[in-house]
Amino acid sequence: MYKTKDGAELFVVDGHTHFWDGSPENQANKYGKGFIECFYDYHRTFTPAELLWPLDRFEKYGEDRMVEDEFVRGYVDLAIMQPTYLTDFFKAGFNTTDQDAVLKKKYPDRFILNGSFDPRDGDRGIEELRRLKGEYDITGVKLYTAEWRGSSKGWKLTSPEAMRFLEECQRLGIVNLHIHKGPTIYPLNKDAFDVGDIDEPASLFTDLRFIVEHAGVPRLEDFCFIGAQEKNVYAGLAVIMPWVHSRPRTFAEMMANLLYWIGPDRMLFGSDYAIWEPKWSIDDFMAFEMPQDLKDEYHIDLTPEVKAKILGLNAARLYGLDVPERQKKIQGDTFAQRRITSHTTA
Repeated sequence: MYKTKDGAELFVVDGHTHFWDGSPENQANKYGKGFIECFYDYHRTFTPAELLWPLDRFEKYGEDRMVEDEFVRGYVDLAIMQPTYLTDFFKAGFNTTDQDAVLKKKYPDRFILNGSFDPRDGDRGIEELRRLKGEYDITGVKLYTAEWRGSSKGWKLTSPEAMRFLEECQRLGIVNLHIHKGPTIYPLNKDAFDVGDIDEPASLFTDLRFIVEHAGVPRLEDFCFIGAQEKNVYAGLAVIMPWVHSRPRTFAEMMANLLYWIGPDRMLFGSDYAIWEPKWSIDDFMAFEMPQDLKDEYHIDLTPEVKAKILGLNAARLYGLDVPERQKKIQGDTFAQRRITSHTTA
């Protein structure tokens, strides 16, 4: 919960988090090593200098650090766990659904667990998707179209194989599709993250929500035109959020375009933990004011009501959460109590 200066309490959903193991012991090859080091370069580029992590902590931070950063220091009421398997690069996988489920089981009121699928897995993949639904009752998946599998360097949502999985998601009630369409990470191919394969499946599967993580950056303009056309396309703001600290003018321009083209009801906050911690980006976001020239040009603004939607209410709506009920469930737990102490003494 984020408390504003006038005493209003905002429900916060971190829509993009990971519980990864990128340690040298889990790295399968040079690509695993390069992948986590590329993540770390993003961390160093945007994180305030006084909050930089050492590489060894970044590679494997563990459960205690994650829940502290999210639920005690970070204002977050609920975190959505987005798996990224990368089994070609990491021996036990980088961040799988079953690994994430350990935290979901331990803190059921604090996490939403998402699954994943890869259409290259064929029948076996369909059965695995059914298992994830049956075992964890997932309503969302994280898709990583640039992931390597042997000689394959990625896949597209428009492929016949992918369409089959989308049909299965629709049948199973897995309606929230979080799709990485943002900056590339070594050694993955930039073109495999191109946002261009979103519009056709979004048109065909109108009962599904296509949450485009990172809003297509560096292809933000392409994303905006797709989002304007397809009303079931949403912008995940992970990667965009840290610009509020280091490049506030660029952040303002990106947000102005998103607000103009898709509006405030289809934008979801995400920290991309553990690339960045949620606290400082939320603090900076809440203090941020849209420059007057952009307000005049685009006829938009980041009002308190808009910020509340972005920080949590939009994600709550997509995941069918009763916000007052959720608040009651967590208001007395250990994280809530420690948060009061932490923020009082900060």
